[in-house]
Amino acid sequence: MLTKTISALLIIAGIIHLLPVTGVLGAERLAALYGLAVQEPNLLILLRSRAVLFGLLGALLIYAAWRPALQPIALLGGLVSVLTFLLLAYSSPGYSDALRRVVIADWVALACLLIALTLYFITRAKA
Repeated sequence: MLTKTISALLIIAGIIHLLPVTGVLGAERLAALYGLAVQEPNLLILLRSRAVLFGLLGALLIYAAWRPALQPIALLGGLVSVLTFLLLAYSSPGYSDALRRVVIADWVALACLLIALTLYFITRAKA
C-alpha cells in the first residue's frame, strides 16, 4: 500500500513538473504560463530550455513511480527543483498572479515529495 502511495505522489509531482513543457512552443505559450511578454530572444531561449528541463524532471518523477531504484534520485531532483523555486519566490515578494499559481503548484509538489520521501524511508526501514 505504501509503495502505491509513493507512486501516486511521484506521478502528481511529475505532472506538476510537466505542465511548463508547453513553454517550449514559444513566447505565446510562455506568456500564458507565466504572464510575461517575452520579447527578448535570449530570455526566450532560456525559458524554452527551462521548459525542456522541467519536462525531463517530470518524466523522471513519473518513470520512478514504477522503478523504485530511481526513486531516491527522482525525489532529490524534485525536492531541489521546488525548494529552489519556492525560496527564490519567497525572497522576491511582489510576483505576479500568474507566478503565484506556479508557487501554489510547487507547494503542492513539495507536499507530495515530502510525503513520498517519508514513506520511502518507512518502506526501506521495514525491508
